[in-house]
Amino acid sequence: QSLDSTLHYIHNDSDLSTNSSFSPEEERKSKVQDVVPQALLDQYLSMTDPSRAQTVDTEIAKHCAYSLPGVALTLGRQNWHCLKDTYETLASDMQWKVRRTLAFSIHELAVILGDQLTAGDLVPVFNGFLKDLDEVRIGVLKHLHDFLKLLHVDKRREYLYQLQEFLVTDNTRNWRFRAELAEQLILLLDLYSARDIYDYLRPVAFSLCADKVSSVRWISYKLVSEMVKKLYIASTSTFVVDLMNELVEKFCRCHKWSGRQTFVFICQSISEDDCLPMDQFA
Repeated sequence: QSLDSTLHYIHNDSDLSTNSSFSPEEERKSKVQDVVPQALLDQYLSMTDPSRAQTVDTEIAKHCAYSLPGVALTLGRQNWHCLKDTYETLASDMQWKVRRTLAFSIHELAVILGDQLTAGDLVPVFNGFLKDLDEVRIGVLKHLHDFLKLLHVDKRREYLYQLQEFLVTDNTRNWRFRAELAEQLILLLDLYSARDIYDYLRPVAFSLCADKVSSVRWISYKLVSEMVKKLYIASTSTFVVDLMNELVEKFCRCHKWSGRQTFVFICQSISEDDCLPMDQFA
């Protein structure tokens, strides 16, 4: 009965929209959404109340964070204002597991909300996650390409300066973090210009090629070969020639055998993937 009355109230809320005492902004915020029963949504939103979380279930905030993209998809971007405060509360939760859950799904939420809401409401949260614990940062790193491709070009370029920061982790033995960075950089090559690749992605790629862990290095060889291919296709010959000269100088003529071995593996990757015409390769 209470559910029926709630639905009846939702579908007969025309008096709210005709109330002239509300400004357009206040009206937007006060208007009751009509997608799901309001009582059900209120119940969900109340899960972030700290006192409730302590008395009911310490994991309740994590469950709430896990479900949030689904709730946002159901309500639609026009009703994002209903969830915005709850999302920001969860994003600043003291438990890293809650923040980690949101970090792993922020790219999905960006698709649901569209570019304007993403730029205004999600980018600040995303930036906060980039400076968080490694357990949280890995969530945004695993879907870095998925998130950045949804941003405008100017906004996307701002993150070029932060790529170096991913090389620094709380635990230096966390090699999977660097391996994931190499994987993401391969995807990011499609999002940036030849100059951006040469200026910002190249130094990170070279650093990863000299990593202490072989798994990271193997992915990095593929990254460098794809970088050569991208710069060659871009027809900015100076970049690809400069890059190849640096490969020779940095690795082929390295005084350590591991550096010279790296050069051979990069050459192998370049030739196998047809990244360059053979005369250019020679």
